[in-house]
Amino acid sequence: MNLTLQGQQLDTKLANEVAEKVDGKLESHENFSIVHTQQKISNEQLQTLRERYLFDLNIVPSTFSAKAAKLLVTDMDSTLINIECVDEIADFINVKPQVAEITESAMRGEIDFETSLRKRVSLLKGLEVSALEKVYQQRLQLNPGANIMLRKLKENGIKTALVSGGFTFFTERLKKRLGLDFTMANVLGEHNGRLTGEVDGEICGAQAKADFLLAKCEQLAISPSQVIAMGDGANDLLMMKEAGLSIAYHAKSKVQSEAMTSLNYCGLAGVLGLLQIS
Repeated sequence: MNLTLQGQQLDTKLANEVAEKVDGKLESHENFSIVHTQQKISNEQLQTLRERYLFDLNIVPSTFSAKAAKLLVTDMDSTLINIECVDEIADFINVKPQVAEITESAMRGEIDFETSLRKRVSLLKGLEVSALEKVYQQRLQLNPGANIMLRKLKENGIKTALVSGGFTFFTERLKKRLGLDFTMANVLGEHNGRLTGEVDGEICGAQAKADFLLAKCEQLAISPSQVIAMGDGANDLLMMKEAGLSIAYHAKSKVQSEAMTSLNYCGLAGVLGLLQIS
């Protein structure tokens, strides 16, 4: 069994301390460490270690082969990027608190995503479409480590897909800017330069995300076991369950409890540590 350690607070002393606790051997790399142990680490023991140290500790399942990985499917809002786009759009029409409250409830899994999205989008009715460009230019930033993660994945022959319960306005711009291979998201209805308050076409929700992952596997002639799926909200769980490796990125507690691995201290470069890519 291998225990992956990474985060800014990790140092050699602490890494050796963890290794001693699990009767393991430490293997150090530039941005992460691996503890190899014959000991079977229980979920309870792992949780105890996580509560003690201010860095990420994860066990990548033995059923997943990092060397065989061919695709990363990631959520957009609060995962690849730093904001919830719909909340920031709502700020331009002075309904951000109402929209953000619905967003949070959906992320925690308290209401179904499709209902929550329609409610939020209806509150945007009448807003000038130009506000979306302002959100993209002025408020949207990549989360730390995004560029190095994407560059290293590409170097290692791993394709990247951005699948979002957000909007194509943002996913298509990010696809072009970052050289992503695939994207899927929702289409905001607009008429005469203003939002209609509706979503055009089928909603990209939890099941659609999972179906997207499986469709890309078929397209690329790969197995779901060769896919890494990453997200932060309840809407990502079905997609994450299909993947060979699931990563909860600074996620809601429900997602962390169901994902195979969690990144709470690392930026997106932590994905590379889980794949043992230096």
